[in-house]
Amino acid sequence: MPELVFFSGTMDCGKSTLALQIQHNRSARGLQGLIFTRNDRAGAGRLSSRLGLVTDAVEAHEDLDFHACLVRHLTEGGRADYVIADEAQFLTPGQIDQLARVVDDLGIDVFAFGITTDFRTRLFPGSQRLIELADRVEVLQVEALCWCGARATHNARTVGGRMVVEGAQVVVGDVAGGDATAQPVDVGYEVLCRRHHRRRLTAAAARAGALSPDVLPVDEGALPAPRR
Repeated sequence: MPELVFFSGTMDCGKSTLALQIQHNRSARGLQGLIFTRNDRAGAGRLSSRLGLVTDAVEAHEDLDFHACLVRHLTEGGRADYVIADEAQFLTPGQIDQLARVVDDLGIDVFAFGITTDFRTRLFPGSQRLIELADRVEVLQVEALCWCGARATHNARTVGGRMVVEGAQVVVGDVAGGDATAQPVDVGYEVLCRRHHRRRLTAAAARAGALSPDVLPVDEGALPAPRR
């Protein structure tokens, strides 16, 4: 039976890599699929992994109707044995409904990949709707790690090197370890365990031994040893 499957996790847990692996495995068996993404780090119309793998994809703008797109593709003689939707957290709830219709009405497997919660620990609307509708929700087993070595469970945003918990839900920024010096923007992202997300203690703040006055105290044993 065709399924709508949601593969979820934090940043750095291999979602896009798995999407590309699924595409590779199925194409190697002669199957053909359509790949969609939105706001990928490699730019519009690209699906990329941090491991350096890249493939072409359809940019899923807000006005894209997945069901209508697939019907048109099939009507024009195209073939679609499966659909991959990466960065699915950025899709609208209505677009998730359309993906469910692709499965139910057209009999096509849909594999969606995305982050579950934003930097405020709130569910993305697209991810919430996927959890509500998916036949299966798979939490990826590749564990991203917080700077302290614990399993990372939360995504953090930094602005000018300081972690923030307010602002627009979607802001494109540097995702290579939260480098606040990245140009042309000073917005960065990194993954943290819940403990350090609550305390707003990023890797840079831990290295500097700096704490904001509005965060909880941190055990000295949790901080990395100073360099000598």
